[in-house]
Amino acid sequence: MLSHILPKAEISIRENLRWLYILRNLMLFAVTVAVFIAVNGLGISLPQNQLWLAIFAISILNLYTWLRLRTAEEVTEYEIFSQICMDVLALAYLLYLTGGASNPIIWVFLLPLIITAIMLPQAYAWNMVIITSCVYTVLIAYNVPLPAIEPHLNHQAMQEMTPEMSLQMHLMNDRRYFNLHVFGMWFGFVFSAGLVAFFVVELSKTLKERERNLADARESALRDERVVSLGTLAASAAHDMGTPLGTIAILTHEMLEETPEHRNPDLYQKLMIVQQQIDRCKQALSVMSASAGEMRAESGKVMLVSEYIDEVLNQWRAHKPATKLKLFVSTTVDMDARIIAERTVTHSVINILNNAAEASPADAGIEFHVEWDDRSLSLKIRDFGPGLPRELLQFAGRKPVKSNKQGMGVGLFLTYTTIKRLGGTIVFDNPEAGGACVEISLPLLTKESTDDRSYG
Repeated sequence: MLSHILPKAEISIRENLRWLYILRNLMLFAVTVAVFIAVNGLGISLPQNQLWLAIFAISILNLYTWLRLRTAEEVTEYEIFSQICMDVLALAYLLYLTGGASNPIIWVFLLPLIITAIMLPQAYAWNMVIITSCVYTVLIAYNVPLPAIEPHLNHQAMQEMTPEMSLQMHLMNDRRYFNLHVFGMWFGFVFSAGLVAFFVVELSKTLKERERNLADARESALRDERVVSLGTLAASAAHDMGTPLGTIAILTHEMLEETPEHRNPDLYQKLMIVQQQIDRCKQALSVMSASAGEMRAESGKVMLVSEYIDEVLNQWRAHKPATKLKLFVSTTVDMDARIIAERTVTHSVINILNNAAEASPADAGIEFHVEWDDRSLSLKIRDFGPGLPRELLQFAGRKPVKSNKQGMGVGLFLTYTTIKRLGGTIVFDNPEAGGACVEISLPLLTKESTDDRSYG
């Protein structure tokens, strides 16, 4: 739930703290099992009270971390580093009680160093190198030595042993201790190698994902720059076309007054069509010349999704009244779902509907599938024409293409950019049954965001 309200950097740091919590759980499990095996399996006499006290302290720290992850308070890098330092001190105390530097698992100090180097900036890693090196050095001189692993013999048997048998027994004891030490070092190498490999693979995945995000960001920036250029050209064109279009409108109006409908009905009907098209052009030019802020202020209103779909279809019907439309609405929709009805989105959907109507035969019409839940609106527009060319499917909408009609061929590009800008998706496809299909997904206002808008 917190990922919806926190920035990406904070989510990343919080994720690092979550990983630290998981790794500390694994460490607690491993230490508990090791103490149990050493005492009950190998018969090594260890200061159990102090060891269990250290394990209890680490458990308290991990409980605090679990509670910390459930809060919305910001997690800092210094907080993570402080927790890793406390882990180092806990490990140092455990090793102090179990032989210090002579303990075969002294390699465990590599783990906090690896974790710090991966999770935190370079300065923290070098500080951790200094801390772990100092602790390791202190444990060489100050520690509770591990007791010898003696065979289980009674007191009478020990008294009856000859000096040669006693020496042989001590040699056997030293060999067992050496084998235990070698096994501990082998296990340490295998565990460290596996952990390093795991983190390196995860780090490589993170870097690759970051490179993909950067590539997408660069592509989005180039696309937005091109849209800005097109918007500037559109505003300039709207300004230049305003005067001649106004002159044409005046002349058309005068011709209508000079040509009564009863004298020349055919010419009168043609002039009426011309006047209607001029009004459409003037309306389009007024939208093109409006500022982006004014457009959002006029059109960025919150509407029920059902009402918004009706409004889109009514506007489209004004342009294409003769086109057959088969409307399919899912029966499982959320009638309380709301959307920000931006004019740019409405024009984008209408543009797709117009393209489908022009590509589809008159008797076939087009299909319009609508489905939504409480988070997203899915639209599927299908025509029954020749379909999109194969070479266009690879980059449809990503850049302007040459149009076979008299237009500039930027409609799909502007539609694609608008949908992506609002966090939606748009997919172009040619179904096997024929024609072309465009699937659009738009985010809806969640109940939390609606409440925030109402509160504000």
